[in-house]
Amino acid sequence: MKNAQLSFFLLFLFMVCTISCNQESKKELPIYKPSDFNSELVDKAIQNSAQQHTIADFELVNQNGRTITQEDYKNKIYVADFFFTRCPSICPIMTNNMVKVQKAFLNNNEVKLLSISVTPDIDSVAVLKRYATDKGVLDTKWNLTTGNKKHIYELARKSYFAVVEKGDGGLQDFIHTPNFILVDKKKQIRGIYTGTDDDEILQLISDIKTLTN
Repeated sequence: MKNAQLSFFLLFLFMVCTISCNQESKKELPIYKPSDFNSELVDKAIQNSAQQHTIADFELVNQNGRTITQEDYKNKIYVADFFFTRCPSICPIMTNNMVKVQKAFLNNNEVKLLSISVTPDIDSVAVLKRYATDKGVLDTKWNLTTGNKKHIYELARKSYFAVVEKGDGGLQDFIHTPNFILVDKKKQIRGIYTGTDDDEILQLISDIKTLTN
């Protein structure tokens, strides 16, 4: 009888330790607000806001000429970035690293990618299509998008916080950062990563896995 009690106690102790260890090892990603970002990246109207932030609705056009909206990313975890096809410096590195993310989640339908052009007047559908083909972009996983410049500007400054104003405000040209923005299924920002840094790409992939678990 004593042996049975001892066995039960040891089993109970093992279960408690296992649950406790699992809880400790499960990583919780932060939920970012406008006030968490460098103010240069945030529209003046919300620079100091500590309120809950979600990505605004959007309407863009992808490399196949198809209209892309928030509905295409509903209940998805996705990575967003801003780029332009003629960028000779950081964009090729960013694109190559986004390809790595695409490969890592190739068979995971929960995960998608979104790249938004900051030169929509130059990056037409045809230009995006050539770029997508050249870089190995999978249509089902990753949208390269263009659209209305004012709309893109507002998304960049009020939703994703990934570009810096160039000029005195308003609809000016803007400089995009190398940042990759991780967005969860609730349209909340859960991570910011330097898209040109290999170690940060590995961290991004790890954090995506955390959100999918």
